[in-house]
Amino acid sequence: MKKIIAGVDEVGRGSLVGPVYAAAVILNKEINRKILKDSKKLNKIQRQSLAKYIKKNSIWAVGKASLKEIENLNILNASLLAMKRAIKKLRKRPSHVLIDGNRVPQIKNYKFKSIIKGDQKIPSISAASIIAKVTRDKMISNLGKKFIGYNWQKNFGYGTNQHLEAIKVLGISKHHRKTFSPINKLK
Repeated sequence: MKKIIAGVDEVGRGSLVGPVYAAAVILNKEINRKILKDSKKLNKIQRQSLAKYIKKNSIWAVGKASLKEIENLNILNASLLAMKRAIKKLRKRPSHVLIDGNRVPQIKNYKFKSIIKGDQKIPSISAASIIAKVTRDKMISNLGKKFIGYNWQKNFGYGTNQHLEAIKVLGISKHHRKTFSPINKLK
């Protein structure tokens, strides 16, 4: 039996805003693996271009865990839940799942392997990091158009100085993670 390998990565764990996203990707054998890199090592235009290429040449799915789930479960468990949702949405069941990091979601009858810095080493995980980042960035950018002043189109909810200053002026929005520092100190 041929191995079907899915790579999985999440994005948004360190953000102060919104859901956490994960993507699962099974690369087609024809895809150019040499051009796949960790999403953090690519600029926005490169990520968007590669995301289109990956989507066209792969089996892929995205999962997310909501702000409420992050608040209730904690960010680690919410990230694992987003991963689980992405894996379960794949239209083809993988025989092996490679996860970026040191923890794996619990799904019965799946074979998992966690790989530290997997997004830098394993092309299918790199592809998942790109899909997850492009998907989440688009959602946060759209949210930023409705919640002007926090500059989410640029900081994507991360705790930049500009974002923290905006919180002091504008207050905490309903999309901020209230259990995250420094938000929890500002309530």
